[in-house]
Amino acid sequence: MIIQLENISKRYKKREILKNINFSVEDSEIIGIIGANGTGKSTLLKIMLGLTKQSNGVVKYFNNGEKISSLIGYVPQENPLIPELTVLDNLKLWYSDSKENMKDDLNNGILKKLKLNDVLKFKVNNLSGGYKRRLSIGCALAKHPKLILLDEPSSGLDLNCKYEIKEYLKDYVAADGSVVMVTHDLSEISICDKIYILKDGRLNLITESYEEFTEDKIKQILL
Repeated sequence: MIIQLENISKRYKKREILKNINFSVEDSEIIGIIGANGTGKSTLLKIMLGLTKQSNGVVKYFNNGEKISSLIGYVPQENPLIPELTVLDNLKLWYSDSKENMKDDLNNGILKKLKLNDVLKFKVNNLSGGYKRRLSIGCALAKHPKLILLDEPSSGLDLNCKYEIKEYLKDYVAADGSVVMVTHDLSEISICDKIYILKDGRLNLITESYEEFTEDKIKQILL
């Protein structure tokens, strides 16, 4: 187990966004979370990361003394990159404590798989949406975390880029990583080991066969 949430609730003034959520992430699994806009999915990810404080409940990390930032990587829905800098300079910021690791990852590891070698001298401003997303993922994995949290990882991307990111996530899990992603994308849902729905503040495991999922089915679930 990597992380466990026990009875997590979150209130904003009088509105309770999350209600008594119990949830855990095991080694080498992909978890998908679906839900309508405004149901607290991003808030849940931020609580897992420690960026947002829960109103009640406990988050337990099984990190053997590691810093949370080394245990968990995070790719938010909004772009976290510095647009005026090059791809290489953005990477240097995230790999500031491990420049040798960056070199290794560019030559043989994560960054090579994400094809970032091809655009190292490009400014982020000049990148396509797909390469910005790849770079965001590469930065989040700079410390080789055991768990990566992704908020709509392939939103707005073309089919080819969606496929490549999906295949990368499968490779990441095969190498003992774990993934939690907020998604409504059918191709991403298809690779998940578990799918949860966040609705009315409560997180519930969906028991239907993932092969039965369609866009209409997702719409029905979210209503």
